[in-house]
Parts: sequence; C-alpha cells; structure tokens
Amino acid sequence: MAVVALVLACAFWGVSFPIIKALQIEQATRLPGASSEFLAAWIMVARFLCAALLLLPVVMRMGRPTWLEMRQGMWLALFGGAGMVLQVDGLAYTQASTSAFLTQGYCVALPLWAAFQTRTRPTPRVVGATLLVLTGGAILAGVRPGHLALGRGEGETLLAAVCFAFQILTLENKRFATNRGRPVTLVMCLGIALLFFPLAWLAAPRPAMLVQAGATWFVGAMILVLALFCTVGSFLLMNSWQKRLPATEAGLIYTSEPVFAAGYALVLPAWLSGATGIDYPNEVLTLSLVFGGGLIVVANLWMQWRRRPHRPGVAPAP
Repeated sequence: MAVVALVLACAFWGVSFPIIKALQIEQATRLPGASSEFLAAWIMVARFLCAALLLLPVVMRMGRPTWLEMRQGMWLALFGGAGMVLQVDGLAYTQASTSAFLTQGYCVALPLWAAFQTRTRPTPRVVGATLLVLTGGAILAGVRPGHLALGRGEGETLLAAVCFAFQILTLENKRFATNRGRPVTLVMCLGIALLFFPLAWLAAPRPAMLVQAGATWFVGAMILVLALFCTVGSFLLMNSWQKRLPATEAGLIYTSEPVFAAGYALVLPAWLSGATGIDYPNEVLTLSLVFGGGLIVVANLWMQWRRRPHRPGVAPAP
C-alpha cells in the first residue's frame, strides 16, 4: 500500500506540470509587465495557501497539531521551499533539460546518506536501480556527453536536489513516526505559502498585480485543481505513507513523476488551450520519452520484484 500510495502521489504531481505551464502562459499574456519570477512565486503562494484552507477544517476536527507535527511540517516547508527557490532561480542560468536531469541527484544522495548512517554499502539492487533512473532521466532531459557544464545554474540545481533529499529524509525520521499526515501537511502548506509570499511581493511590478494575477475563472479553477489534487492529495499520501518505506526506495519511486508528467503533456495542453485560447500545443511521443521513461519504470519494478513485504515500524497509516 505504501508503494501504491507514493506512485499515486507521483501521478498527482505529474498533472501540475502542464497546468502550471498553462497558467504561466495565460498570465504572461494577460499581464505583460509580470516577470517569470513573480508568476512562479505567485502560483506557489496561491497553490499552497488554497491547499491550507482546504485542509484547515479537516485538521481542526482532529485537534490542534502537536509540537512534533508542527516541527516536522516546518522542516518540510523549509527543505521543500528552499529546493523550489533554488530550482526556479537555477533555471534562469541553465537549460530546462539539464535542470531536470540534475534535480534527480537525490537518487544518488539518498543511498550515500543511508550508507553513511548504517556504515554499509548500498545493495547491488539499489545501485543498479539508481543507475537506471539516472540514465533514464538523462535520456528524457536530452543530456549529451560534453553538454553538461557546472555553472551557477547547475550548482543551484544540485543544491536543490540536496534539499529535496533532506525533505525525503525528514519523513523517514523515526522521531516523527507517530505524527499524523494531515496536520503535518497543513503546517507544511502554510510554511511554503509564507516563504514564497515575500518573493511574490518583491517581484510584483505593482502591489495590485498580486490580485490581478488571479482575476480570471481559468486561473481560479486551475489553482483549485493544483491545491486539491497536486498538493493536498499528493502531499497527504507522501506525508502519511512514506515513513513506511526506506528513504532510498521512496526516492526512486518519486522519479516516476516525470514519466507521468510527460504522459499528461501528450494530451492536456491542447485541452487547456481550448479552454483559454492560449497557444500551448501538445507534446509529441518520441523515442527518448519511450526509452527514458521505460528505464525509470523498469528501475522501480526491479526495486519491488520478489521483495519481502515491508514491516511497518509504526501503526498503519490512515
């Protein structure tokens, strides 16, 4: 169930990529003076604040978050938010394909951290699956030999991957094993919204644009979809179930997210364009997508093949 839950979380996350791209195109067309930094920060604030409002009545019926739940949620907001900031800023100094490949660096960081903690070598299965994921990610991103140079953008993206690795490790921490997923997710959403709000305020050409950016039915509907499925749904699954798996295995499962995103990009852009009139064509199925995505799927299937059932260290997640 934990594996299925994390795969489902990746399926929800994958939807966010074409939706956010459509939002940025629609807002940039309607607000010519808005910078890409402002639009990215605004979408993050609106998405996570809306998610927090959706979760608030549910969590209040459960009782106030405990100190441990608040602490874990704040750490998740810090690592996740810092990773997103570094990733977005790094994109301004490197190609998107290179950024997509380097972001998967947490697949290497997690086994190394686990080996350091336990003072044991990663198993051949973990090493092999990690290499398959990195190869598949490189094919998907179009990275070629001699095409990767380490500059500011690449350095920031690698730091973002480290932040995402610590976000995953925070969920594995046994100190938080009895925390409830919904209160933790609420604190995390509020924390990320508060983290990005100053960035959106400073990047706005004028304060009124903070309201104008969301002043259409399409933006409101898409923010609701992002909040309900790609934030509340995905992070509830992640925060409730990931603690029942080793962080190394969870990190490999999360690499299936770009495969889902690529699949959605084959059909959703045209539908979103028809709803708003923006120019956002569907992507096409390529050999790189088939082979790169296939390697990532094979790596995750290999990790689960003929494995003993995981023994949960805590009570079953709700």
